[in-house]
Amino acid sequence: MKFLRQNSLRLAILLSVIVISIQTGREFHQMHIVDPIYPNPCEIRLLSDYFPTLKGTAGDTDVYLFEGDSPGATILILGGTHANEPAGMIAATCLIENISVETGRLFILPRANNSGFTHNDPQEGNPQSFTIRTTAGERSFRYGSRYTNPIDQWPDPDVYEHFPSGQQLSAAETRNLNRSYPGRPDGNLTEQIGFGIVQLLQKESVDIAIDMHEASLEYPVINALVAHQLAFDLAAEAVLYLQFNDIHFNLEPSPEEFRGLSHREWGDKLGIQALLMESANPLQGRYHGKVTAETVTSGLDKYNMEAAHSGLIEVEYPDTGIPLDLRVARHLAGLNQIFTVWNSYNENKINITDLPEYDDVLEQGIGAFLKQPTGER
Repeated sequence: MKFLRQNSLRLAILLSVIVISIQTGREFHQMHIVDPIYPNPCEIRLLSDYFPTLKGTAGDTDVYLFEGDSPGATILILGGTHANEPAGMIAATCLIENISVETGRLFILPRANNSGFTHNDPQEGNPQSFTIRTTAGERSFRYGSRYTNPIDQWPDPDVYEHFPSGQQLSAAETRNLNRSYPGRPDGNLTEQIGFGIVQLLQKESVDIAIDMHEASLEYPVINALVAHQLAFDLAAEAVLYLQFNDIHFNLEPSPEEFRGLSHREWGDKLGIQALLMESANPLQGRYHGKVTAETVTSGLDKYNMEAAHSGLIEVEYPDTGIPLDLRVARHLAGLNQIFTVWNSYNENKINITDLPEYDDVLEQGIGAFLKQPTGER
């Protein structure tokens, strides 16, 4: 009897291990499936078209090109530099599924660090995905990590040393795309992604490049437009008009001594007008509670509310939270105003139609501007 009980226990443990392995294997596989995007007519390229070394790696990613019938300015927009900052990725997806370009060219990378979407930040308990309700069904989107997946790039060094400045940062920053620029062709995967994006900027003679992010509520650079000195006048006027329309943005200069950042290295290396937008993400930082698929979209968290009442955060935190709809609407309004100011001073213009308006997104929700899972409106 004792022998039978021992064998039964071993069999039960073995079966449990098999079930857990199958489940975790399925979840691991699902994280590597790219969420579908249903673009308006455009050309779809790959980042590896600009840097072939990325082909077949987790760093390769889709590049959507919208080109008008008339020549004009060339603009690059990044979403998904950090895959746990969903507003930038959703704003980029919204552009891809709605806009047309009449004059100029617009390049959009919705998943700039594709590898970051294939895993979660360890020990955070974050959901793997979240959903947005469209007019005819739910769309699922990956909720990933700030960093390149360690399966794709490992090990981290004891100290990350940025190339070529030699600036030293904590080890995990070696997998942070927004510390990797200008990148290098023989570097680690994150540096190669950064190099590929710089190659795109250079080969396509981009005039303006905009990197869309989110920040924790206690971070001082929040709800902000961060500008390289070459883009500071453009950013200042855009912020002024946004303020006139009761859309509060801070204007922040790109720090000259902090290397590896998109808005710093793009401007310094290529002489282009480089900017970064930060919206307020209640699910970052250290004051929030449990992150669920629902809180990703609602932006409502009681612990952030308590922090706000104690004066510990940098932005207003209303009883309704800071929902994803608002954060995406802010990115779209910022983009629209940047384009408007650029066009008022330059002959090579960018004319975009059907870019969702700030008030419409707040009133109808971002789901109204995302296509149905079938790809139809």
